[in-house]
Amino acid sequence: MKPIAWGFLVGLLGTGLLLPLGGLRATAQPPQGPAKPLGQQEPPQGQVSISVEVPVVPVEVIASTQHGDILTGLKKENFRIYEDGVPQTISNFSPTDAPITMVILLEFSRRGYYYYFGELGKVGAYDFVGHLNQKDWVALVTFDMKSRVEADFTQNKEEIKDAVNHLYFPGFSESNLFDALLDTVERLKEVKGKKSILLYATGVDTFSKHTLDQTLKLLRQSDVTIFSVGVAEDQVERMDASGQLGSIGRLGFYQAQNQLRTFAEITGGRAWIPRFLGEMPGIAQDIVASLRNQYSLAYIPANRVRDGKFRKIKVELVAPDGSPLTVLDQKKKKQKIVLYARQGYIAPKGNDLN
Repeated sequence: MKPIAWGFLVGLLGTGLLLPLGGLRATAQPPQGPAKPLGQQEPPQGQVSISVEVPVVPVEVIASTQHGDILTGLKKENFRIYEDGVPQTISNFSPTDAPITMVILLEFSRRGYYYYFGELGKVGAYDFVGHLNQKDWVALVTFDMKSRVEADFTQNKEEIKDAVNHLYFPGFSESNLFDALLDTVERLKEVKGKKSILLYATGVDTFSKHTLDQTLKLLRQSDVTIFSVGVAEDQVERMDASGQLGSIGRLGFYQAQNQLRTFAEITGGRAWIPRFLGEMPGIAQDIVASLRNQYSLAYIPANRVRDGKFRKIKVELVAPDGSPLTVLDQKKKKQKIVLYARQGYIAPKGNDLN
């Protein structure tokens, strides 16, 4: 993914596909590093509880063209935020390239074609670490029936690589994706600032205590951005072509891929479903470019009613005169703008703040 400087941005145009915000934590500051090791977090008991705070709503935004080129150099006045259609006043803004704080969450189970699925995820995780900087924080968590911290937060990337290299034999055949994802989100609650999860998985959930609906609801309340990478596409196509999959199996993997995309979409991240191992280096570069060029915004919601309802958020880009922003490539051709941000958040319950 190639960043595009502000010099290429001129004129007017609608923003096209917009994928807006949520997640309430009263900070828009760059992360100072993990506040507490993942291994010291208490795992959730039963239903996961993700707390949110008001009145500050942080919004992390990635802006790109439809071709994936990152838009850099945008200013505060280029952004408009709406909550349930009502314009909001942006209180904080920073085009940050702060250190990355990320958990690599890797499916590592004996289910089905582990040796292909597992190895593809391991290669992707190993390659991603190679793109990180010295100040970036990263941890490695694997899951089958349950999640395990293989390497806690560290700035020593060799520790993560060693942990990946020592993944030999998975313990169980289950891949409890929903539970593992929510467990990791819960463990990240005490980490301040921007934080994200890089999920390498088939997208299939076999035995989780949480349903998909419960998972999506809780993700909408979190302030963690999820980047999803599917690891089953190539093998599933081979199985389908040879008649091994069947209509039910095919439908199941389509649903699994859609789940990976949905996790990213509702949290403001991005999703990739690669067909070939050779795509992994480019995906790693795209993820790092997205994180390095996120815009951190925040606003105090005009609606101060604590009703526990979902608030839809929309982000738009505008030119200095307030008209829709136009992006032109080097050939002066209009480019569609794509924004990645959370779709909304669930307001807390309690006494109104008005």
